[in-house]
Amino acid sequence: MLERETKKRMDCGGDRGGPCGACKFLRRKCKKGCIFAPYFDSAQGAANFAAVHKVFGASNASKLLMCIPVHKRLDAVVTLCYEALARARDPVYGSVGHIFALQQQVVNLQAELAYVHARLSTLHILSVAPPFPQPQSSSPPSLHSSSYHHLA
Repeated sequence: MLERETKKRMDCGGDRGGPCGACKFLRRKCKKGCIFAPYFDSAQGAANFAAVHKVFGASNASKLLMCIPVHKRLDAVVTLCYEALARARDPVYGSVGHIFALQQQVVNLQAELAYVHARLSTLHILSVAPPFPQPQSSSPPSLHSSSYHHLA
């Protein structure tokens, strides 16, 4: 979504004539060449920028974007927004908490997969193995009803 907005918005205000989401949040006039305008639209951009501003600060985010080549800025903005929103949900760990949770999920799924593979190989061995042979002449005499009568 940010890519489409970036292509549509070449200068501040875009086709609506209003300020970008960052300038709207900061309550300032959005000037031509605003570093935030291509990445924070006026609709949802203000909420995303509010999170970025709270965690990193507008000045630091601006300085960071100025140091990054233009073709990599969109990735940087997406990363800043993701980390800022993660910090809003989990102030201590941020996105690292989410990474740890995903790593734990991978460990659990690997253990479950190992169990399923072991179970499948056991079932495969049982289906391939020949049935137990029936003893023919060396078996003990069976007790039929007639022979049971004689024992009683």
